[in-house]
Parts: sequence; C-alpha cells; structure tokens
Amino acid sequence: MNNIVHPFGKKYHKYETTFADKKLIVEVNKVAFQATGSALVRYGDTVLLATTTVSEQPNEAAGFFPLMVEYQERWYASGKIAGSRFVKREGRPSDRAVLISRLIDRPIRPLFPKGYRNSVQIVITALSVDSSIPTEVLGIIAASISTVLAGVPFDGPIAAAKFGIIDRKLKLNPGMDEDQDSRLELVVAGKQDSIMMVEAGASEVQEETILKAFEQAIEAWQPVIELQKQIVSELGIETTPYQLFKPGQEIEDKIIEFLGDDWSDKLKLNSNNNRKEVISSLRDQVIEALAVSEYTPELAREISSDDIAGRYPKGEVLEAFESLVHKQVRQGILVDLERPDGRKSTDIRTLSMEVGFLPRTHGSAIFTRGATQTISVATLGSAGSAQLVDTMEEDTDKRYMHHYNFPPFSVGDARPMRSAGRREIGHGALAERAIVPMIPDKTQFPYTIRVVSDITSSSGSTSMASVCGSTLSLMDAGVPLRRPVSGIAMGLVIDKDDSGNYQILSDIQDAEDFAGDMDFKVAGTSKGITALQMDIKVKGLTLEILGKALDQAKQGRLSILDSMLKVIDQPRASLSPFAPAIITIQIDPDKIGAVIGKGGETIQGIIADTGVEIDIEDDGQILITSPDQIASDKAIAIIQGLVAEPEIGKVYQVKVVKVLDFGAFVEYLPGKEGMIHISEIADKRIEDIAQEVVVGDQFEAKLIGVDDRGRVKLSKRAANQ
Repeated sequence: MNNIVHPFGKKYHKYETTFADKKLIVEVNKVAFQATGSALVRYGDTVLLATTTVSEQPNEAAGFFPLMVEYQERWYASGKIAGSRFVKREGRPSDRAVLISRLIDRPIRPLFPKGYRNSVQIVITALSVDSSIPTEVLGIIAASISTVLAGVPFDGPIAAAKFGIIDRKLKLNPGMDEDQDSRLELVVAGKQDSIMMVEAGASEVQEETILKAFEQAIEAWQPVIELQKQIVSELGIETTPYQLFKPGQEIEDKIIEFLGDDWSDKLKLNSNNNRKEVISSLRDQVIEALAVSEYTPELAREISSDDIAGRYPKGEVLEAFESLVHKQVRQGILVDLERPDGRKSTDIRTLSMEVGFLPRTHGSAIFTRGATQTISVATLGSAGSAQLVDTMEEDTDKRYMHHYNFPPFSVGDARPMRSAGRREIGHGALAERAIVPMIPDKTQFPYTIRVVSDITSSSGSTSMASVCGSTLSLMDAGVPLRRPVSGIAMGLVIDKDDSGNYQILSDIQDAEDFAGDMDFKVAGTSKGITALQMDIKVKGLTLEILGKALDQAKQGRLSILDSMLKVIDQPRASLSPFAPAIITIQIDPDKIGAVIGKGGETIQGIIADTGVEIDIEDDGQILITSPDQIASDKAIAIIQGLVAEPEIGKVYQVKVVKVLDFGAFVEYLPGKEGMIHISEIADKRIEDIAQEVVVGDQFEAKLIGVDDRGRVKLSKRAANQ
C-alpha cells in the first residue's frame, strides 16, 4: 500500500521494531482516514486499531479536560459469536473492557496541559486477539501512537510492559494463558525514563521484586518509545495550535486581596468536616464578591462598567479559588511539614472497627479510618452461584466476587443513583484482586463468596478501606483466609521547582488527593503485596520515589493490620447459622452420568425431591448445599445409592416395583432393580406369589448373586435367616 494516495491527502506508512523478542508493527493511515490520528498496531497475532479524534473547537464550558478513552471488544477477534440466543450484537462493555479503558486513560490523561478543553476521544478496537499477547499493554502503546499522530499537546510518547513470575523468575509480557500460573500480574506504563501508572495483583510478592520489575520495564520499552519518536520525526507531526483555559494570576490576587493574607490560617488544624465548612463558606463569599454568572462579551455590553468592574466569570473564579486551596495544602506539606489535619507524613488517621453487627448476614464489618467508612458484608453460596465470566478472551468461573458501591450521600451529595460506573467497577476489581490470593481453595472451602462494600462516608482511599472491611467481614463469616489483608493509599507532593524536595504521605485524605501528585494504593499481608494501583498527576516518577513510597506503605499497612487483628484475630471457627451448609462427597467420575441421568432427569428429580442444590465437578466431586441437614442426608443417600455397586451378602431395604408369576422385581438401590425368585420369597412352597407380595411392599432382602449379564438376584428368605 506504500504507493497508494489515500483520501484527504493522507499516505500509508509502515514501521517496525522489536519489543520483548517479538515484532511490533505499526501501520499508519491504512484505515480510519477521518480520525485525527489512527494506527493499526500488530504484536504477534493481536491486532488493535487505535484512533484519536479531537474536536476543532474547545469546550469552554467544561470545567475539566474532556478526555474519553474506550477499549472495544469485538468477539470476532477471538473467533467467537457473542450474546444470548436472541441477541448476538456486542452490548454493554464487559468489566474487563472497562478496566482496560481505565488502564489506558490513567497514564495518558496527566500528559495533557492543564486547561486544555478540546474534546479528545481515544478508541482502541480489538480486531484480532492472541491469548499469548497481553492486550492491555498493546492497548496503551496503540493509544499513545494514535495520540502522538493526532498533533495534540500530548507530552508523550508512552509505552507499557507487563510482568509475571513464572518459575520464580520475572517474565516480560506473559499472556493471559500464563497468568493463572503466575504469582504476579503487573502492568506498568511510563515515559522514556519514568513511571506513570502501575496496576498489579500478586500473591504476597516482596517490594524488592516490584521495584526490579519497574526497572526492567523502563529498559524493555525503550524500542517502543524510540519508534514513536521516529514516526513523529519522519511524518513531521506538529502540534496544532490550541488555547488553554486557566484563570489568570490576576483573579487569584483579587481573591487573596478580598479574603486577606491570613485566610489560609483558617484552614489549618481543623477536623475534616470543619475544614470543609470553612472552605465552603469562603468559596461562597468569594463568588458573591467577585463572580459574574454567565459572563460574556454580550453581557458586558448590557451591564454598566461599574457593575462588572473587578468581577470575573464564575467558572474562572471557582477554579482560581480551588487552585489557591490546593496551593495552601501543598505549601503546608512542603514548607511547614504540616498536613491539613495536623498529621505527620507517616501518621495514620484514627481507626475504629466492628464485626458481626448485622444479625442475619453471614459476615459483616464496619471499617472507619478518619472520615472514610465502609460497611462490608460477606455472603456464602453454593458452587453453582459462581459467576460465569464469558468475554472475548476467556471463559471461566469466578467463585470470589467483590462489589463496591459509592452512593452520593457518602460525600454529602444529592444526585441520581445509577448502575455501577467505571469508578465502582475499578475500585471493586482492585479490592477483589487484593483478597483473591488469600481465598482458600475450593477443596478446602467449597463456597462461592461475594463481598459487597458500601461506602457510607468518603474522605480518601475508600478502595483500601473496602479491602480492610472485606477482610474483617470474611473472617467474621468464618472463611479460612490464608492470611488477613490490609490496604493503604499513599500520596506525594513534589516541589515543581525542585524535584528533590518532596513529601510522601501515608493514608491520604481527599484534600491531599486533590492537591497532591500521586495516589498509590498498596494492599497486602504480613508476608507481601497482593495488589497495587498507582495514578499520578505529574509527568513521571523516579524509581527512588517509588521505592520509598513502597517502604513507607509497608509500615502503614502493617500498622493497620495490627489494629484489625485486635478486633478479630482469626476466622470464626463456625459459620453463621444462616449460611448454607455444603457437604462434599466423592464418586467415581465414570458414575457422573448415573447421577445426572438422561437429559438431567435424575439430578433434577433429586433436587425437586429434597430441595437441595447439587453441583458436580468433572473429577467426581459432588457438592450438596442446603441449610437443612435432613434434606442433605436424604440427597446423599440417593446419590450414594445411584453410584453404589451391588454387594453380595449385603441386606438391602427393598421396594416391590413389579410382580410376575415367577417372582418379584424390587428396587434395592435408587434406580437399581433386582429380582427375587418365587422360591426366595419364604421358607415354604408358594403357589400364588400375589398372596405374599404386592407392588409397593417394602422389606429386607439379601443380595445373593449377580449373573454374567449383570442381573442382580436377591432373597427375602435369606434375609430372615
């Protein structure tokens, strides 16, 4: 296609490099000609289409950067037809697609200048998927390529890498087919020599190993960064002129003049709620004194100069005020070494916890840290309650689920409540990742487990609060966790004029999150890390800063864990009386068909007769779930009867099912019949068998033989001797 001139004057270009011993191929302007920037990116047999589209005019009314990142799954990419019997079109994005969209967004968003208001939409579409290729890594790279091609003020390029631990060694870019055997699933993204984003699930991995992976990631993605620089250089990509919408220094000066030089002293050493009230009051005063709503040139012509003198658009005044508050927080931390609530950099907010406070649930806990609070509730269910995960890339069952809810009242808002959004899905997935490695194997604890964390008050790090609350509720439910898990969110404030001057903050609250430069969530046990997530607002962090943050996080989460163990130090010895009981029996896998029956008739009959739930594993393990012991015992007896082999000499309780002239057919085990010859009915000669037995009679009979055709012979007479 090199010599073909495409529509709109765009030309086809192809670039290649080697990344982790595989070819990375980038084709520019092969498809999607009308996107501002587009590229087909191929790595192995995985092919992604990345497009970046930018609005011509800025959205002046937006109070934030309008960036939209969408990762689209196309089921054809893996040779599958999606959907139910009636709907075959791809519908709502899967949780995995949502998580990958968030993963791509997080390292890209901070690299646009503050005040940029042009709408930017990045769409990554999976066209072909090879499970040996980490799709999320390629998605980040593809998004960076299409964005640098778009000529927007993007301070890239960026790249990404994934690491697992296979055979006790770090492995670069393992595929999904290898993740299940790995103790680590780490995705890291960044610029040429710094880290921008981290996401990880792990099975008690040490901090040193994580740092080693960071170092190897920076080394590994250098060819990808250089390739993108080559594309920009050879294609002559230049940044399109743009306008930034930021309040001028004049507005900030006016606010300080109005409030007085000592205004920031009012915000110091107050409780979180009181500080919010003070800020709200000051904000209202500033708006009343300095702002004009819907301020436009037309409005200016209609209002006398005296009325608008010294007044500014309301949006700009609000932004300037928030900027001043953030500067005050940063100043206090970097210069005065004082956090908004008076804590030192390593201090944890006041903790309080309670378990078992809900009487009818299987396990419950309230976890409170400062003004952040969550109610976490654990529910135990049968193996059949596991979630079927059916996506473009995998088909599996999930027996541990964590769902996170963030209602508006948790931050004092009154707004419509909708279904779970990206934030709720992301926070729930992070907490789930933190706990999963500590969930016992189903052979030890055969339950499906669901934990719901409802955030009842939010002031920073609700996801890590839900990790702690989940651990407490699981222990209260009697789930034999391998070890308890705690979590903490770390913050960072860096002097923009002196990068060597910074403060790492343990257990950040909302004011420090909004004004700070990093949100680094770390969860783990006393033995190591189980989950990581890092987002930053600056343009990359050094390995030195990340190493110190991990060390400080370890001390913080272990301190929180100690407090948790004072409330409940081990899982309860018994389950809630309201939890279902699961009884496990083992049968010969070859006998599974006998239990299921033709078309499932036999197993459905057992369920209908006893009221239990029955789940059968391929290895012959049968799980019977019921809160009623009598029902469970009945179901077990039926199943054991279905799979039992006839034992010569054993006496069975039989039931007559048919009577013929020469004998009676009886059911000696569920679904199994044998015959009692007329001569084996009694110790006397019988002329008319109908005088001795009728259909429905029950009595004991001894199994006296099995012929070469498998026919079972029983004797009532022998059982009475």
